[in-house]
Amino acid sequence: MRNGTKVTVEDLGPREAEAELRRLADLLNTANDAYYRDDAPEIDDAEYDALKRRNAAIEARFPDLIRPDSPTEQVGAAPSDSFGKIRHDVRMLSLANAFDAGDVRDFDTRIRRFLDLGPDVPLAYTAEPKIDGLSLSLRYENGRLVSAATRGDGEVGEDVTANARTITDIPTSVDGAPAVMDVRGEVYMSHADFAALNAVQAKAGTKVFANPRNAAAGSLRQLDPAITASRPLRFFAYAWGRLSEPLSDTQFGALERLSAMGFSTNPETRRCDGPQEMLAAYDAIAAARAELGYDIDGVVYKVDDLGLQDRLGFRSTTPRWAIAHKFPAETAWTRLLGIDIQVGRTGALSPVARLEPVTVGGVVVSNATLHNEDYIAGRGSDGDAIRGADLRVGDRVEIYRAGDVIPKVRDVDLTARPAGAVPFAFPDICPECGSPAVREPGESVRRCTGGLICPAQRVARLKHFVSRGAMDIEGLGDKEVERFHDLGWLREPAEIYTLAERHGRGLQTVAALDGWGETSATKLFAAIEASRTQGLARVLFALGIRHLGETAGRDLARHFGTWTEFAAIVDAAGPAAEAHRAAEEAVMAERTAAKADDRRARVAEARASVWEEVPPQARAAWDDLTGIDGVGATLALAICDALSSPAERSAIDAVLSELSPAPFVAAAGESPVAGKTVVFTGTLERMTRAEAKARAEALGARVSGSVSARTDIVVAGPGAGSKAAKAAELGVETMDEDAWLALIGA
Repeated sequence: MRNGTKVTVEDLGPREAEAELRRLADLLNTANDAYYRDDAPEIDDAEYDALKRRNAAIEARFPDLIRPDSPTEQVGAAPSDSFGKIRHDVRMLSLANAFDAGDVRDFDTRIRRFLDLGPDVPLAYTAEPKIDGLSLSLRYENGRLVSAATRGDGEVGEDVTANARTITDIPTSVDGAPAVMDVRGEVYMSHADFAALNAVQAKAGTKVFANPRNAAAGSLRQLDPAITASRPLRFFAYAWGRLSEPLSDTQFGALERLSAMGFSTNPETRRCDGPQEMLAAYDAIAAARAELGYDIDGVVYKVDDLGLQDRLGFRSTTPRWAIAHKFPAETAWTRLLGIDIQVGRTGALSPVARLEPVTVGGVVVSNATLHNEDYIAGRGSDGDAIRGADLRVGDRVEIYRAGDVIPKVRDVDLTARPAGAVPFAFPDICPECGSPAVREPGESVRRCTGGLICPAQRVARLKHFVSRGAMDIEGLGDKEVERFHDLGWLREPAEIYTLAERHGRGLQTVAALDGWGETSATKLFAAIEASRTQGLARVLFALGIRHLGETAGRDLARHFGTWTEFAAIVDAAGPAAEAHRAAEEAVMAERTAAKADDRRARVAEARASVWEEVPPQARAAWDDLTGIDGVGATLALAICDALSSPAERSAIDAVLSELSPAPFVAAAGESPVAGKTVVFTGTLERMTRAEAKARAEALGARVSGSVSARTDIVVAGPGAGSKAAKAAELGVETMDEDAWLALIGA
C-alpha cells in the first residue's frame, strides 16, 4: 500500500515489495500448515492460488528479494503422529500452477529457455485431469506391494500400507515390474460412491462428509483398516518415485506400461504437441468435467520426454517439467456476520470473516481469511482486493472457492448494505495481551509488540518449536502445549527441557493429569531427551526467526555446519546489518532529493558513504551470510535482529544451553561434489546457468552467489571477472566448464 492506495506489482518499490513478500509468506505458510498438517484449512484453493501468483510475480520482478521461507519452498506438512512414518526415497513434490493461456505458453517458453531449445523445435507434452484426492506412494519390491505412504511433508509420509491393501484399484502384486518401483497416484472417491457413503453414514447417525476429497482422505487415514475396506476408494496412477530401471523413455509410454501391469491410469490423458494442443486438451477435459463422475480441479501438463525431464530436474518443491492448469473458482452470496482478530506466532493480527453458512460447490462454508486491514478497507493489493468498497458487518458478500476449504470474499453488494453499518475499526491494541499493535512503514500487516509476554505468540512459538518439521517432540502436540502453558508449566522453549525435573515427580506431575499416566509421561520425557541432539537445520527452523523456513534452515546448516560457527558469523555481522539498513535509507533519501532537484540519483555514492564506516570483519561476515544462495538481505537482517535483541537472545541462549545440535554432515559417496560449495561465474557455453545450478544441487552441491573462504570450487567461463579474481586471491580451486562437466561425469 502507498498512502492508502492499491499498488500493482509493476509499481512496487523494493521496500514495498519486500514487505509484501513478508505478508504473502506469512499467509501462505500458515495456509500450508492448516491444510496439510492440521486438516483444518483456512483459505480455499482460489485464494491460495491468487496469493501465490502475486508472490511469484513479485519474486520474478525482484529476484534478489526472494525469501528463504518463500511459499515456493514449502511442500505439504508434517505427517500425523497417529501413524507410523515412511521416508520417501524420492521426495513427493507439489506442482506450480497456471491460471490462463498466457501462463501455459510461458511454461513452454521457460522449458525451452532452460533447455536452450528454439521455438520451432518439436516438444511434446502430456495433459491429464488433475484429480482432487489424496496423494499416495506405493512401494513394490520384486513385484509385490511392501508399503504405502501419504505425501506428508514431501520427505516423510504416513504409513497406510494396511489400508492401501484394501483398495481394489491397487494391485498387491504385479508382473513385469522393475525390481524396485515406487508408483504414485491419487486416492479418490466417485460422486456416486460418495453419495452412497453419506447416505449410509446419515442413516447410522455418524459423520457425513462435506465432499468426496474429504471422504477419501478420511477413509484412507483410518487407524482400523476394516473401516477403509468398507469405503469405496479408487486409485489413479500417474507418476513414480524410485525405479531400479526405467519404465519407458516417455511419460505417456510409462503410463501405458503401468496400465499393462494392472494399475488404473486416467483414460483422459493425451499427448500434445505444444501449447495450442495443450490448451485444446484443457478445454476438452473442462467440457467433460461434469460427466467424469469424480472431482478434478484442473489439468496437469508434463514434458513427455523423460530424458528432458531428467535434465530439467526440480526446484526446491516443484518439478520444472510439469505444471497444473487450474479451473476457475465457484461463487455464492452470503452475509458477513462478524470479523474476528487472531494473533499469530510472529505477532501478526489476522482478521477472519464469520459468514452466514452457505453451500458453494457442495461444501458448506462459514468463514474466510481477510488478510489485513487494507483488505477490509477495500484497499487490498492486486490479486486480493475486494471489488468496489470496504467490508462492514452485515454486508451481503460474494465468496468463491475452487477447492474444499474456506473461501475468499470477492465482492460486496452495496445496494444490500444495512442502514447503520459502520466501517470496521481495525484494532491498534493486541486483543490477546493489550500491547500496542504497530504497522511498520511499507508493511501491510499490523503486529503485536508484546513479544513473549503475548500469550498468543508465546503459545504459537512453543507449538512451532515442538512441531514435526522442527524439534519433532512426539507426544507434545498443540493441545498439550496449550495445556502446559495454561498450567504455567511452559513459557519458553528452554522450559521444555526442564519439564521432567519440575513435573516428573511430586504433587503436580504430568502423569497425574487427566488423560495421562506414568507410561505416556515417560514416553514424553524420553522424546524430549531424544530431541536434544536434533540436527542443526531443525534447531534453526525451530527457533521461529522470521523468514527462516525449513529450506533456509538446511541451507544455513549446510553452510556453517555448527551452531557455534553460525552464531559467531551472525554476531560479527551485526554492524553490517545496521549499515545495510542505513544504506537503504540513504539511498531512498538520495532518490527523493534527486527527484526534487531534477537530477540523476547518485545511488552508489549514497550507499558507499555508509558502508565505508563498517569494520572489515563485519563486512566479511555479512557477505558470508548473504552470499549463501537463497539467503538475501531480508533473512540476514531477521537473523541478526533476533540474535541481537536482548530478550530474543536470552531465550535462544537458554534453549541452546539445553541442546547439543548435531552438526550438518554432507551425505558421503553421493557424488564428487556432494557437500561442496560451488560458484558459477562468467559465461557457460554448454548449458544454461539455470541447468548448471540445478545439476550441481541435484548432485549434493551447494551453489553460492559469492566467493568466500568457504567456497570449494569456482567454475569460471569466458568473461569471469571479480569472482575469479577473488578465488585466485583466496586460493580456491578454479576450473573451466569442461573440467566441471568431467568432474561430475556429465
